[in-house]
Amino acid sequence: MKDVIQRPDVGNSLAGGIRQLLVALAASAAFCSVQAAENDASRLGTTLTPLGGEVAASADGVIPAWTPPGQQDSGWSYGQVRGQHWKFKDDNPLFSIDSNNVAKYASKLSPGQLELFKKIPGYRMDVYPTRRSCGVPDFVAENTRKNVGFAKLDASGLALEEAHVPGIPFPQPTTGAEVMWNMKMHYRGVGFHMTKTISGISPRKAGGDWLNTSLDWTMFTPWGEKGSKLFSSTDGLETATYFSYFDPVSLAGQAGVLTTKAGEQTTTFYYFPGQRRVRRMPAYSYDAPQIGLDNQYTIDESNIFYGPMDRFDWKLVGKQELIVPYNSFGAYDTSAKVESFAKDDAIAPEFRRYEQHRVWVVEATVRQGMRHQAPKRVFYIDEDSWNGLMAVDYDKQGQIWKVREGFTIPVYETGSCDMEAQVQYNLVDGRYLYDMTSVGAGKDDHRWITEGGNNSRMKRDFYTSDNLRSISER
Repeated sequence: MKDVIQRPDVGNSLAGGIRQLLVALAASAAFCSVQAAENDASRLGTTLTPLGGEVAASADGVIPAWTPPGQQDSGWSYGQVRGQHWKFKDDNPLFSIDSNNVAKYASKLSPGQLELFKKIPGYRMDVYPTRRSCGVPDFVAENTRKNVGFAKLDASGLALEEAHVPGIPFPQPTTGAEVMWNMKMHYRGVGFHMTKTISGISPRKAGGDWLNTSLDWTMFTPWGEKGSKLFSSTDGLETATYFSYFDPVSLAGQAGVLTTKAGEQTTTFYYFPGQRRVRRMPAYSYDAPQIGLDNQYTIDESNIFYGPMDRFDWKLVGKQELIVPYNSFGAYDTSAKVESFAKDDAIAPEFRRYEQHRVWVVEATVRQGMRHQAPKRVFYIDEDSWNGLMAVDYDKQGQIWKVREGFTIPVYETGSCDMEAQVQYNLVDGRYLYDMTSVGAGKDDHRWITEGGNNSRMKRDFYTSDNLRSISER
């Protein structure tokens, strides 16, 4: 009788175990199916673009289907204003968004953008036809295809360990860290040089003058050479950067070199002309304020996000259709005057172009045991080019603090898109800054370099403390 009483329990237990096993097997099969789809190289160039964006148009047709964009310029040569030679330069805005109608478009705007309409008087966004203008050279497309199922992050899941380069490591990403590495590794040639950048920080609300800066600036990305190599063959070097200030007088002559390796803190050497010496700056990374910029700009706010990723956990929120800055040639208009471009509270709307695109959304929250001025950040990454288009930083009270917009353009030299110029609004201080523009320079001063050749700045030994000392003390 005891056995008879127990049998139903055993049967129920067995049945329950079988059900759980079947559920587990089904879940496993579903997971494997998803993983297989996410690692299906055959989708690149068919249902997905060569870099992993969706080929199909959006349901409402506002975002058109992607087709190879081809050459984007007409008769441009170095020194000429880029936007004047773009093939869609005659586009007119479809509509404008301001405080009177922003609610109508709220579902297509980020929280940071909505906050700009609340905090900045007269803020306006002009929205243009969506132009999917970002292409990619064949060798980058091929490396990207080879990365499917091959590229990997290190054991921490935060640093790129291996990939075929130049190429997107994870064209079908499954984690926030993978999306961020795609942003870091988007193709921009072997380097970038501006003999004179133009940047500015608006005055304090209590009064004062603009802080205007200009500098000589070079970025070196050795993994961007034409062809194919392994990322590990470049010693994991993500970027090397050199800068030297011309203005203002308080910064003139100061110079620095920064090198960032995957999984390591940025190494910085800085030259101080008053001391005639080069110093290593071990803490000049992460959220350290950039020297001389009124505590308005941290190291890792450059290029939407710059530097190591180990202070945050990175959550992949998903993909959204949003109105974002795109094909934003206004920030590269060398023929414009700075006073027309930079208004009291924001970049003038006629210098900002917005379009509706699909973007990957990644949320970064400070890891346990770490610290950062911004405990939460949200990044918006273009699906077609993997450029950073926007970011929102939150303060310790959970309020929106800083809003960044990156001005992505098709680059005629590389056949891809890149973002160098950006704007950042500090909504707590009521100030904003723009960085890496060429507005007011007189001629196009942005040079994307596709082959290093004999260019000394496209060599690793240029970015050393000894070389910094040598070229700064001339």
